[in-house]
Amino acid sequence: MQRIKYNRVRKVQPNFAEYTGTHTSEPIEVQLFVYDSEGYEEYLNPSLEKIKFELTDPEEKHDIKWLNIHGLHDVKLIQSIGDILELNPYVVGDVLNVNRRARLDEFDDVLFFSIKSVLLGDDNKLYVDQISFLLKDNTLVSFQEKRSAFFSHLRERIRSGAGIIRKKKNDYLLYVMLDAVIENFFITIEHYEDRIELLMVEAKNNHKAEFLEQIERLREETSFLKRNIIPLRDALYTLKEIREDDDFERISKSNYVFFARLYQKCLEIIEQLEYDNKTLESAANVFFSSQSQKMNQIMKTLTIFSVIFMPLTFIVGVYGMNFEHMPELKSVYGYPGVWLVMLFSVVAMVIYFKKKKWF
Repeated sequence: MQRIKYNRVRKVQPNFAEYTGTHTSEPIEVQLFVYDSEGYEEYLNPSLEKIKFELTDPEEKHDIKWLNIHGLHDVKLIQSIGDILELNPYVVGDVLNVNRRARLDEFDDVLFFSIKSVLLGDDNKLYVDQISFLLKDNTLVSFQEKRSAFFSHLRERIRSGAGIIRKKKNDYLLYVMLDAVIENFFITIEHYEDRIELLMVEAKNNHKAEFLEQIERLREETSFLKRNIIPLRDALYTLKEIREDDDFERISKSNYVFFARLYQKCLEIIEQLEYDNKTLESAANVFFSSQSQKMNQIMKTLTIFSVIFMPLTFIVGVYGMNFEHMPELKSVYGYPGVWLVMLFSVVAMVIYFKKKKWF
């Protein structure tokens, strides 16, 4: 798994429309839902004229409109949608600038919500995309860098009328979309926790340097997840402050409780990631302790052998001196006597070490 890091943020003027992402090969797909409690209409890749008509039709002013765009590299299309919604150029620039931090802003009668979505690919690499939301009147517009399955179940609920999604306004739709993105964080974290659990079991027996690299890589990736969820937590906290000040009416007071749940979920994710980081730190400590224990065992074995052979080396050194008058040299039992002395010293030390339980 390659090292994950933030891209260098390009310096783009706030009111300058330029896509700063990397997803430029896939075709842009536009999907429009117009629904109420009685039914719905769905349009795939509608023209700009059709989008303008549906979003501004006075006969449908009480219907909820959800416009979803997959792909941001067609800058002119994004600008045209911004013109239909009468958006400030700064808002369009923020939608296209995907390198900025997730946040929540108010622009006149528009609530702008920008978040980072995290997806674990089939190659076990983390992919991060920006999703922006515009909440205006009875319209919700979502901008995604590329096609994903985050909101597939929401489309099915709108089509089938399941649940209360068609009975609620667009602020509730924003809530369930944010909830879908946050739930994907939990799924991603669960994948990493399975790997962390296996590493903890392996930490006691694996002495290879590559194992420590796995721990550091996982720690880096969980920290990366934490860096992406913290801005979302801060944005939801900002929404809480808006509620307390009663300065913004795009979100119904009855639905603020749902966004409070999202804030609590973000706190749970952060706490879980902090716990996972501590677990990885413990795995690294277990690895180093195991390495130290193994080294101590090796040093103890080498020391025992050194101590056993030390008196033997002394005896050999004594009888290796070139002196003429050494009584044992001319003794008939000198040679076997020296062997007996050496053998006795070895046996005595082995017995002593065994009693001390040094091996």
